[in-house]
Amino acid sequence: MESPRWFDRSLPQTLQIATLLLYMNALLTILFSPGSPLILLPAIAEAVGAYGIANSKRWGYITAVVGAVFPLMLLLIDAGTFGISIFSIIFSSPLTLIFEIALVALLLHPQSREHQKIWFH
Repeated sequence: MESPRWFDRSLPQTLQIATLLLYMNALLTILFSPGSPLILLPAIAEAVGAYGIANSKRWGYITAVVGAVFPLMLLLIDAGTFGISIFSIIFSSPLTLIFEIALVALLLHPQSREHQKIWFH
């Protein structure tokens, strides 16, 4: 039986970068968030998903996608609820928005989806 690992270098580049971004995003969210469960739960899902991806688990990929999409959805729902335009979100926190979109794009990239479909258990 193979020992568990935190990072897998044999994954495609899209999943490698996504794994690193998931860990980084989860760590920064846990360190600098006010402690709201709506914010901490996706961060924990991202960390667990990254660990699952590193160990070639299908549940890890699904958890990572849900953990990455949820904050982006919250950002967009929050904008719609408070009547904030998408342009104000882009200009108020562009780096956060860029990382969230990049993470979702890396996870849903055709190469990532195909790899997890074939090789993940």
